Parts: sequence; C-alpha cells; structure tokens
Amino acid sequence: MEIRELDTTDPAALRAWYDVRERSVRADRPYALLATYAAFEVVATASSTYWSRTWFEAVDAGQVVGVAELELPLEENLDLGWCEVSVLTGHRRRGTGRALWDAVVARARQHGRSRLGGEVSLDLAVPGAGLAFATAVGAVEKHREDHLLADLPLPPAQLDPAYDLVAWRGRCPDEHRAAYLAMRNQMNADVPTGDLDLDVEVLDDARLAASEERLMRAYDVRVAAARRRSDGVFGGYSLLFVPHGTDHGWQDDTLVMPEHRGHRLGAALKSANYADLPAHVTQVHTWTAPDNTAMHRTNTTLGFRVVERMYEMEAPIA
Repeated sequence: MEIRELDTTDPAALRAWYDVRERSVRADRPYALLATYAAFEVVATASSTYWSRTWFEAVDAGQVVGVAELELPLEENLDLGWCEVSVLTGHRRRGTGRALWDAVVARARQHGRSRLGGEVSLDLAVPGAGLAFATAVGAVEKHREDHLLADLPLPPAQLDPAYDLVAWRGRCPDEHRAAYLAMRNQMNADVPTGDLDLDVEVLDDARLAASEERLMRAYDVRVAAARRRSDGVFGGYSLLFVPHGTDHGWQDDTLVMPEHRGHRLGAALKSANYADLPAHVTQVHTWTAPDNTAMHRTNTTLGFRVVERMYEMEAPIA
C-alpha cells in the first residue's frame, strides 16, 4: 500500500478521491451531509489566503482505498490543524487509516502544529468505526452537537411586526455589509465550542468577500436578516446554503443579537429562508449543541429531528 498526496490538477484523480470518501462515509452514515463534487473541486483547485489544504490517498493494487484531508488555518489557531480520515469498509482494520493518519500528522508537524482536531459523526441506529478510530489515535472529545434534519415544507413562523425582513442571495449588498460583518463576528464569538481552545475568527470585508466568492461557485447562498423598523438596526440573520443541483439545504449560522432576543427572530428568519426555496429542495440539515437549549428548541419546534451525534475530537501531536 502507498500513501501519496492527491494531484489536484488531475480531474480523474479528484473524482476518484471524492468517490472513495463518499462511499466510505455513507457506509456508516445514511444521513451524512457531504460536500458535492462541485464544492470539493472548488476548494481543491483554488488557493486561499486563510487556509492551507492537503489531500492524501491510500492506494492498494492501483486502487484508492482510503483518503484523508488536512486543513491548516493561516490566520488564527496556528498551533492547530483539522483533519478527516475515511477508509472503504473492505479495507478497514488493515492499517490503512493509521497510515493516512501518520501522513497527516507528519505534514501538520512540518507546519508547526501541535494538535489535530476533527469531527466524528455517528448515526443514531447504524454503528460506525469513526469514534473508535479517533480514540485509538489519541483523540478525546471536546465538544458535541446534534445533527438535525427537517423535511420541507415546514409550518411558517411569523416575524415580529417590529421588524422587517431583509433578504439577499450571494454577495451581501454594500449597504448592509457593515451590519452583516458585525453580526457574523458576534456569531463567531458566541458559538458554543465546549472544551475546544480556539482563537475567534474575525471577519473583515476582504475575508467575507473571499468566502462569498468561493461559496457562490458551488452553493446558492441565502441570507435572511431582521431589521428593526424604528431605527433600522439589524437584530439577527440566518445563513442557508443550497448546493447547486441538489434537493437539500444546509442551515449554517443563525444569530440574534443580544439586545434583540426574546422576539423569536431566529425561528422567523429560518422560516423565511425555507419558504423561499424552490420546490425541488425538500430537506434542510443543521447542527446544534444539545446544551444550546434555546436554538435546539427552536429547531425541534420548527420540525427538525435528530439523526446523528457529532463529536468534535482533538489529539495532541507534539
């Protein structure tokens, strides 16, 4: 067996890597939300000022049987890397995952990283190997979230009449960018992270613009925001991604600014985004920490149900 770095200039190699990851993950996780091939291709073939990414593959008898990804932040958390290892079911327990892990660790150490983090998701009914593998390489749980899924349409939630709805798709309009950046940075500061020791990512206009440009290449990006009628101050937003050509959406951030809480804006903003989706989009995924009781209640009241448990793991590699 050979461990080698993926040639991201080779379309056939990109497709083979992606297919092995998808088959490996879906063997254990029928409700898994995976990036589409188009989204993976965008990330794999475009450079970034904010992240460095490397993809590895395990090759046995000329066939890719396992894959790994390493993501290194370049602005914050410079001691940390994020990784994922996936192996086809017929090639597990043969050292393939460990060999991929060793390649990830070696590359992370070369870049001065002393710890690796990653997500392990477990289906509620189907046992998977991910948590056992993560524990075997020395990772411990730092945070936990529920993966929830909703079938559309959902009953509407009305927006408080003291607010009006401001919505856009793709790039945030110039007239709203300052308010949107303030809310996005508040979200980054407020999001529950359990025992993870992380620097807070701070967005500026350039970083937001780079993210928007990349995301729009693979997703229909939808934002619904609430603006108080009396003074024009924004009170919250909800961000939704719909991968191009798919039947599902991915609910990302939903934030209500502290002084605007108590008006059920979160539910109303989510509902507004879902109501505007085309008919072929029939499901929405989201993640919420169980101890984030307000948002968890908002989601389940809207009609979401828990389908997986997601564990954020971390391993020292120094």
